Amino acid sequence: MSEPLWWTMMALIVLGHRCVPVRRLTTMPEPERSALRRHTMELRVDVQLGAAEVDEDLRSLHARLDRSGLLSSARALMGFHFPDLAFHHRQADGEHYIYVEDVARGRLAGYTVFNRLVEVNRRFDRVVRAPHSKYAAPYQRRGIATAVYQWALDQGFCLVSGARQSQGAHALWQSLALRHQLQYIEIRDKAVRFLGPAVDQLQQGSLQTRMILLGAGWDVDGGELVRRQTLPGLRPIAPA
Repeated sequence: MSEPLWWTMMALIVLGHRCVPVRRLTTMPEPERSALRRHTMELRVDVQLGAAEVDEDLRSLHARLDRSGLLSSARALMGFHFPDLAFHHRQADGEHYIYVEDVARGRLAGYTVFNRLVEVNRRFDRVVRAPHSKYAAPYQRRGIATAVYQWALDQGFCLVSGARQSQGAHALWQSLALRHQLQYIEIRDKAVRFLGPAVDQLQQGSLQTRMILLGAGWDVDGGELVRRQTLPGLRPIAPA
């Protein structure tokens, strides 16, 4: 067999194998496609850490904060209706850290970090933050994280969900959506596209699809985030 003919036959075999998954997907029965979509949604559920692991992480963090003096130098936040807890606020590089301390028991109840999103452009970086929380079991379901998220929304920040959420986090977002406008967005190539207050299951399963809670003073008009009210200390988003 000549060498050119041999290479031609090998290419046909390889291409044939590559085409098999495409044919299988297009001919896949609807029940199997539905199962595949459900599996995609399951991949977006965050792993729930065990209570012992969370306690150990919080003990270690509390010790580091004490040694470094960061906890004592952080700004105390007032107005939270939890008399047994102290709320400390620290800001670094545009990110906000809220540490919740049970002073009487000498331990951290938990914390929330409002991270910047590397996925968005500078226009949105000024106003959107991604919250991530960790609270010990005795302090969960007391509304602490909800109060901390509410604090950020009252400052005028818009909160964007992560690529994955725990069931507890998802419930928290749905609770906040009763008081704040919730929209779905698609983040792709540093751009944010608003999809509306509801999307289909396939769109919801995409890793580029996130939820956004609009902070005080913000609204969506014509698919754009617009400032309806200027709050002290926050600059409105500049035109792109």
